Amino acid sequence: MMIVVGTAPFTAANLLRFVVPVAAGGARVTGSAIVGCGGSGKSWLARSLGGLLGVTPVHLDGLYYDQNWKPLDQEQFAALQHGLVGAPRWIIDGNYASSLPIRLQAADTVIFLDLPAWTCLCGIARRRMRYGGGQHKDIGVYDRITRDVVRYILGYRRRMAPRVRKLIADHGGNAEVVVLRSRRATRGYLAAVTAQASGSARPVSSL
Repeated sequence: MMIVVGTAPFTAANLLRFVVPVAAGGARVTGSAIVGCGGSGKSWLARSLGGLLGVTPVHLDGLYYDQNWKPLDQEQFAALQHGLVGAPRWIIDGNYASSLPIRLQAADTVIFLDLPAWTCLCGIARRRMRYGGGQHKDIGVYDRITRDVVRYILGYRRRMAPRVRKLIADHGGNAEVVVLRSRRATRGYLAAVTAQASGSARPVSSL
């Protein structure tokens, strides 16, 4: 397992050494699991990578909640994920630690968005201003800001991130793990994937 921690802008030279080869003409496309705190940009990155690689991303929030925010039964939720990771090409974003091993064991690439709490809080604030809250399934935005959500974000690096790192270590196998710790690093990673995908890329909106 290779772990690359991004805290600064990446150059194509140092990123291309670990970005798994992808192309439009039949080259391998990885199964990619994207995890991280709420507001870190998981859905945006999933949409952006999906657009570049020709893979429709799956946003787990859309599977877990119905239109009234009622959660799916845990066994059903796990069964759905087992089916999804059986596909030859997939990108899935979402946390759900209890079922995260399903994705980690099947993934070729794990992307952990380990951003500061205030960055994530700004992310959910921008999301609210842009989309007005609620569920937007076409773009994978599920926006419900509560006190519990804010507390979760504030405590994520202290309480949840260590659990996520342990799950990755225990279940990630030989997956390549990319840890991105800033918006700038995330944009740099996406730029490197764009370069790797050659002429198959298309522009994406800003994070």
